[in-house]
Amino acid sequence: ITGHHAIKQRLVRTVKENRVSHAQLFLGPPGSGKLQMALAYAQFINCKNKTDGDSCGQCSSCVKYEKLAHPDLHFIFPTASVKGIEKPVSKNFIKEWRALLLERNALIGLQDWYKQIGIERKQGIINARDCSEIIQTLNYKSYEAPYKVMIIWMVEKLFHAAAPRILKILEEPPERTLFILISENQEQIINTILSRTQIVKVSPLRDEELAEKLKSEGYDPVLVHDVVKVAEGNYLEAKRMIAQTDEAAFHFTSFRDWMRLCWGGRFEQILPFVNDFSQYSRDIQKDMLIYSIRMIRESFLMNLGQTSLLRMSKQESEFAGNFNRFIHTGNIKPITEELNKTIYHIERNGNFNVVFLDASIKIARLLHK
Repeated sequence: ITGHHAIKQRLVRTVKENRVSHAQLFLGPPGSGKLQMALAYAQFINCKNKTDGDSCGQCSSCVKYEKLAHPDLHFIFPTASVKGIEKPVSKNFIKEWRALLLERNALIGLQDWYKQIGIERKQGIINARDCSEIIQTLNYKSYEAPYKVMIIWMVEKLFHAAAPRILKILEEPPERTLFILISENQEQIINTILSRTQIVKVSPLRDEELAEKLKSEGYDPVLVHDVVKVAEGNYLEAKRMIAQTDEAAFHFTSFRDWMRLCWGGRFEQILPFVNDFSQYSRDIQKDMLIYSIRMIRESFLMNLGQTSLLRMSKQESEFAGNFNRFIHTGNIKPITEELNKTIYHIERNGNFNVVFLDASIKIARLLHK
């Protein structure tokens, strides 16, 4: 597991001192490794030959844990109906779940999971049937491990009306039962669930930790350097950015060329640019505008001298080094508002050529303000 040394030491200490809380909430932002940490913790608890600070990785329990096939390891996660399964429950998708976790080393996001089971356009939930499954599963005795472990991933997706079903077992579980709840958003967790857990806060990875992880996976150090500066400790975002390097380069080139045309006020050249960009999908158009908002913000921070807050690649930083003097307190707000307004109209199927040309004219004026 990359980073999180203090948390790992604290969790190991709870096991050594026999102070394992029966209901723990691993809380942290996307890409911080919460699920990976939870699995390693559960494996360590049930390891038959623990080392000083880690599981042995070789005993029968560890071997089963590393295959996610231990009979006393259970999972609950968000699902939705799919073809052939009208009333889903987590166990219907356990094969897909294990395959994804093993493929990604348990470093996954919600959209990765939704894509895995074909519900990208739906809202997954943890439903009442899942809650009944939790109770039924945990009322059986453990097969072989000291602890039965129930991991509830993305507990904020628990359907509110179903929550009362598991309150009692969460507060007073059967002997030697461990709940590990995992969440990215504390505010979305039902209070009666939250109040019954001990929170383990998992912070974003530090830049150097994230860089080390990506380099160990064989990525180019220059690319890693650029990605880490923008990813804000989010491993999943860093991987997405690496996968979309070509797309990021496209957004940068489009933004750079657009701003140069706006600054130059060459409207006879802006019109062909608008016409060319109108050929792309609305998603690409919107993504470029979202990227533009970020670059405007970064340029403004550079203008203010807030270099410690900057999150730009080398290429972006070089461009902003010249461009930042045109973004200041007098125009940052109206430019950002204009970009957001353009996104709003595109999302509602406004005429791209009209909307984008209008935004270009207004931004050109604001750059000279």
